[in-house]
Amino acid sequence: MEEKYIKHKYEPIHPSKEEWPVVKLARERKEFVKKVADLSEDRILNLTGNNPDILKEELETTLYREKLRIKQNPWVVDPDDDSSFWSGVKSSLVQISTETVKSKVKKLQAYKVVLNQITARYAEEIASNFKTTHYKFTRSVVTYGFSRLLNAARVKGFKSIFSNQYTLQDKIQITGETDQLRDLATKGTVVMVPTHFSNLDSILIGWVISVLGLPPFIYGAGLNLFNISIFAYFMNSLGAYKVDRRKKNLMYLETLKTYSKEAIQFGCHSLFFPGGTRSRSGMIESKLKLGLLSTAIEAQRANFENGLNDISGKIFIVPVTINYHFVLEAPSLIRDHLSITGQERYYKENDEFSNSYKISKFLIKFFTKGSDISVSVGKAMDVLGNYVDVDGRSLDKHGRVIDTRDYFISDGKVSVDNQREEEYTNMLGKRIVEEFHKINRVFNSHLVAFVAFELIKKQNRKLDLFDLLRLPEEDIAIPYEEFKANCQLVLDKIKELKSQGLINTAPHLSLDLDEIISRGMENVGMYHAKRPIIRDKNGNIGTDDMSLLYFYHNRLTGYGLEKLY
Repeated sequence: MEEKYIKHKYEPIHPSKEEWPVVKLARERKEFVKKVADLSEDRILNLTGNNPDILKEELETTLYREKLRIKQNPWVVDPDDDSSFWSGVKSSLVQISTETVKSKVKKLQAYKVVLNQITARYAEEIASNFKTTHYKFTRSVVTYGFSRLLNAARVKGFKSIFSNQYTLQDKIQITGETDQLRDLATKGTVVMVPTHFSNLDSILIGWVISVLGLPPFIYGAGLNLFNISIFAYFMNSLGAYKVDRRKKNLMYLETLKTYSKEAIQFGCHSLFFPGGTRSRSGMIESKLKLGLLSTAIEAQRANFENGLNDISGKIFIVPVTINYHFVLEAPSLIRDHLSITGQERYYKENDEFSNSYKISKFLIKFFTKGSDISVSVGKAMDVLGNYVDVDGRSLDKHGRVIDTRDYFISDGKVSVDNQREEEYTNMLGKRIVEEFHKINRVFNSHLVAFVAFELIKKQNRKLDLFDLLRLPEEDIAIPYEEFKANCQLVLDKIKELKSQGLINTAPHLSLDLDEIISRGMENVGMYHAKRPIIRDKNGNIGTDDMSLLYFYHNRLTGYGLEKLY
């Protein structure tokens, strides 16, 4: 039976703003930022073994990378004193190195001063600027603005902008374990981990949190989104902390992890995209960035160390998948993916959101297309990937209650074990990926894109991926009846997987197959100038853009459906 989706707005579960941990954190922002900077310094010193030579090397590496970032990839949001700060760091390092009379102890102390300057700068940059007075206003503006765009799209004419005929719930379907999420948010600390396909995701999840009546979450949002002043205002008001993907040095990454860990331990409900950035291939994330994920495990162990052994000290991981029929940024995302060819590289963020005009154009175009969105909330887990029951108690695979605290004990007490926690982080990452696939909601657009690409690949078995993507579009033609038969084949397999709890489907997949295909082809290409799937004058299925077709096809990889071909 198809699950129901949210058609009303819940009452807030925390009526008093003064009770929100995010508000308390904002009041203590200055002290919290200093604490993060100092703890980050300690972490880095521990990682370098308090060795001045190793610390010097890390400082010089950070300096080099930051100078390179300023020169090759500057952003509007970067502070005005960026160059002067790092020039000062360079001068300090040169001065320490030339003072040959200093002992190792004194050199270490001198390097620690520079290190603290850097961690303090990073902590200040990362920290949220949440303001309680702006939060309610921002939530209402986002909801009102989205709703007005939706009504303008559904009911033609200027007056429709001010109509209440349609609500966002008509367009954005929230499904899954919403009641459990609300309940657990009153018992412990929630860490929400969504899939990431579009720059719209951050605003969308913020709206979902509001609709469900949840207290504000702190966000790990890409610093590039803060390039736009109006967007920066909204993100700050919604509790976002800033994540700069350009910065890969040890000092920044440790400061970011410390901020996340301390905020979760403080009791702030948290949200970050564990894939690290938007999926450039169009696939559901199969390998997660484990840095921020590890902070949930560290915070859980720290809570146990501090004697918080009941449900109030428990951290719950909640996977969420976001489904769109089309992704506005798809052409540039798939270009990035294909140019990377499976290897990490340094690249500039695409600038679809580089100014207020572009973000406004994005939102207007998105909402003036008749496309549904689905947000699926998964079952909550503990930090080891075990499901939890209605009372927040962890359950093993046989449904028996287990005590998460036991997994952090050595020699009879809760203790730090970095190797053990690294293994737990890997386990949790794998479990989140499994849940992403289970709660993924198949749309008609995903189905037709998958089948079309697989049939083209089948017709050209001798070609590798890149040769396949270079096929002349005018030479591609799939007879409609063959395409339809294969859509039925894949749909039957999807329904079989759904019966096993391994995937989910949108209600429209129960329609007549010809209608599923017709709507799917319309939905997947409704925005792009070059349509991923077309039907020619002879009724054959083809494409205007093989790379785009590949992007949308990838949404259904990871289920073994390719074996049908």
